[in-house]
Amino acid sequence: MVVAAPGSGHGKTTIAAGLMAALRAAGHRVSGHKVGPDFIDPSYHALATGRPARNLDPFLQGEDRLVPLLRHGSRGADIAVIEGVMGLFDGALGTEGYASTAHVARLLDAPVVLVVDASAASRSVAATVLGFAHYDNRVRLAGVILNKLGSQRHLDEIASALEATGVPLLGALYRNEEIHAPSRHLGLVPAAERAAEAERVLPSLAAWVRDGVDLEAIVRIASGAPPLSAPAWEPSGVDGPRVTVAAAGGPAFTFRYTENVELLAACGVDVVDVDPLRDRVLPPGCAGLYFGGGFPEVHAAELSANTALRGEVASAIERGMPVSAECAGLLYLCQSLDGVPMVGAVPADAKMTARGKLGYRRAVAVEDNLLATAGQRVTGHEFHRTEVTPSHGASAAWGWDRQLDGFATPTLHASYLHVHWAGYPELARRFAARVRDFAHG
Repeated sequence: MVVAAPGSGHGKTTIAAGLMAALRAAGHRVSGHKVGPDFIDPSYHALATGRPARNLDPFLQGEDRLVPLLRHGSRGADIAVIEGVMGLFDGALGTEGYASTAHVARLLDAPVVLVVDASAASRSVAATVLGFAHYDNRVRLAGVILNKLGSQRHLDEIASALEATGVPLLGALYRNEEIHAPSRHLGLVPAAERAAEAERVLPSLAAWVRDGVDLEAIVRIASGAPPLSAPAWEPSGVDGPRVTVAAAGGPAFTFRYTENVELLAACGVDVVDVDPLRDRVLPPGCAGLYFGGGFPEVHAAELSANTALRGEVASAIERGMPVSAECAGLLYLCQSLDGVPMVGAVPADAKMTARGKLGYRRAVAVEDNLLATAGQRVTGHEFHRTEVTPSHGASAAWGWDRQLDGFATPTLHASYLHVHWAGYPELARRFAARVRDFAHG
């Protein structure tokens, strides 16, 4: 089932994670999924379900891969809860809703539950629900959960108005100031950065949803979704002697697509987490580096202070150890970030800016490099509020919209672009092959 909303800010992340936690506490095996490229919301899904975070995105993965990826990610679960993105019908600009929550729900033929913030309305909520129920008849609106109610009278007024819409009321949740996820410049704070607090609040969140939502009705709705016929996605690669890649983790590096790691594993790569804030050495036998996304700008002083690991990483890259870095990884490899020293493997300085860059990108590889061959086209996602000023003469990783992005050589690929490798498994295979060459060369 899909958890959607009329727009951002209605509480769908809190309620989706609460549903996952409440269903799990009730004895269900729950898988959590997020529509779109977002990394932060899935971090709360993973906490609530005890399973890896998963994304479903037609733009990044291709329409035909969504059902296989859902089946792969929900293997062993008896209910899949899919959190939407923005408003139900909001997708890529200028595309009539491509990659929207509604688009994904249609591709999966999944029922939708609409979460509505009722704090500033009463009977008008029914008009909103009625509009969403009939805007696109290909989307099955199975019910509504009211959020941020103020009183029993408030609920009674809305419930009375909803009767005429024919859309079932599945839940009524009152304002609860103790249950929230803090935000900052790019959205919610990832769960890994507030792990102790998130773990503490999770039982209260599950109880709040359990007491306010008809969980049996939710299970019936999900059980009514038709069977999915396409086979589950399977990560595959060229097998060979196993090698070790160090992947940046910890509070500063929280963004990484689960399937990217699974593809590396299928290619014979053992991915070992390293926390650049605290770990001082790379793992034994390390033959490659994979630095994903996150918020290094928040932890710049601590990252810089760990001179031991910075030195190890710089030395390894200088020796030709393959390194794939996305966004936060790019910043970490720069000469400096907001004025403090970083690894210095790429000839550039990075700094925070007042405006963010967010959106889908269609990119092309400028020349042969660690991950791609010249002319290779990919779809990806850009999500940051930093700026990198490169030195002259550096080769770019990707090009899009008449601009160049990142840095690339036969052994280094550092870019702002996040690419979901399930859509382009050849990138993982190429990286794994270079790692194996380094390990055995």
